[in-house]
Amino acid sequence: MALSFPEEIIQEILIRLSVKSLIKCTSVCKAWRSMIINQSFIHARLNPTVDFANQNDIDLLLLHRISGSNSLNYYQNTVIHKVKDEVHSVHHDNRAFDVYSKIEFPIAAKKNYGNSHLRVVGTCDGLICLADDVPCYAYNFIIWNPAIKKSVTLPKPGITYQTHGGYDASIGFGFDATTNDYKVVRVVTLWDDDDETPTLAEVYSLATGTWMSLGCVSPACLIDKAASSAFVNGVLHWPIVCQTDIDSYYIILTFDLGKEVFSQIPMPKIIQWDANLGLQLSVSDNKKSIALFMRPNNREDFYIDYGREDSVLDIWVMKEYGREESWTKLITLNPQGPETIFLSALCFRKSGELLLLRKEKERQELVSLDIVSKQFKLLGISGYKYCTGHFYKESLLLLDKSDAESY
Repeated sequence: MALSFPEEIIQEILIRLSVKSLIKCTSVCKAWRSMIINQSFIHARLNPTVDFANQNDIDLLLLHRISGSNSLNYYQNTVIHKVKDEVHSVHHDNRAFDVYSKIEFPIAAKKNYGNSHLRVVGTCDGLICLADDVPCYAYNFIIWNPAIKKSVTLPKPGITYQTHGGYDASIGFGFDATTNDYKVVRVVTLWDDDDETPTLAEVYSLATGTWMSLGCVSPACLIDKAASSAFVNGVLHWPIVCQTDIDSYYIILTFDLGKEVFSQIPMPKIIQWDANLGLQLSVSDNKKSIALFMRPNNREDFYIDYGREDSVLDIWVMKEYGREESWTKLITLNPQGPETIFLSALCFRKSGELLLLRKEKERQELVSLDIVSKQFKLLGISGYKYCTGHFYKESLLLLDKSDAESY
């Protein structure tokens, strides 16, 4: 009976189903499978032209958390050398913050990676970009869709320790709407013996499966190892340092994925260059602009200890994207007594609340902060030394790629 319906009617029905149901539907018949794995159907489900309620409309957040021992804070990244427990879970971004699903993560067991665990670089349309590039030099980059249990391992990039010597590098992940392509961009500052530190870049295209050199980055800048990145409005963003003969200053380096052009956005004027300053970029609560989490008093030594009692977090948001005057400091988070400090800010929630990792005595716990009322809410998640949060939604991306690895 189903086959007697016009194809466009069947598609209108199928496009309303959850990812889990659609995967089951690929086994119904060849016609349905061909329709569901078609790239036009996959992208149509991501951006529906009709208004309907389905699983794709649920507001979700992805949490990646790790417990273990021998942890160090390397620049802005926590490194757990002896991993005891690693959990990926998707939560409803609602008041209850209840679990939507727990994600199987067999990827790490398949290979011997250069570091103890993979970090989440970013998420986009249900794809998660993973990397094992901190703290040691390593080149395992993965684009993963947990909803359909498929992943793509990227080839080795062009800039490595073997080809260029020592360097600092960071990567970003996002979507190029002009070509319907997902891209990984790698920004690399070389350690040069002549006191010149050129910064290069390269971009990986999921569509072609290859890396391409972008040459030298302009404006000239220095990037920290695994500096945080944020993808907003088709543009990737990194906090960087620019140096002249007389001073150093911060800017936000941007890269338009469609035009493949670097540019810059100013930091808040009040932020002056300081070797001890810790900067982390994120996405604003409305997903239309950027947020900045600033720790004014990082240690100057190589390994940074965020667990000090004098830890302070400043939370900034650019209210109007691209306008320097719209930078607004929302709140300064000071230690709550001698035994309660804020380890890190994870991300904003749709409600405007902020997810934070807080340490109380010897216990780490996840809390949600209402910026207006300054009230904290415990979320029932604790015991993890490493935790990151990202916007997430399920999708069928990678379903049409024959070279994607299944598990």
